Amino acid sequence: MANPTIGRAAESRPSRKRRVQPMRKMLPPVLLALALTVATAAHTAGSAYKVHVAGLACPFCAYGIEKSLGAIDGVARVETHIEDGVVIVEMAEGATLDRAKAAQAVKDAGFTLDGFEAPAGSGQ
Repeated sequence: MANPTIGRAAESRPSRKRRVQPMRKMLPPVLLALALTVATAAHTAGSAYKVHVAGLACPFCAYGIEKSLGAIDGVARVETHIEDGVVIVEMAEGATLDRAKAAQAVKDAGFTLDGFEAPAGSGQ
């Protein structure tokens, strides 16, 4: 004797083919939106500078240097790589960072500027 509930449960579930179809229809618009977002972000991103800092040793150091460099006008983002002693400073569109400003911010945070790399074509 067959169990009648098993047959009904199998019938009430949508087939695998039905569930996949809506996803296939949504994929092209989602990919297009993602591509446009990436292209727009790349187009509006400012210049990124590498600031080499002597003495970075811990997350507290990273916080202090990020706070100091982030206070400079035009800074959009600051990212610290403690292991390498490097801080990436991304500027807003049209803003620039010079070595003197970076050196002062590093000094104000209690560290020593060990190097400064401007993006290619910035003339610095």
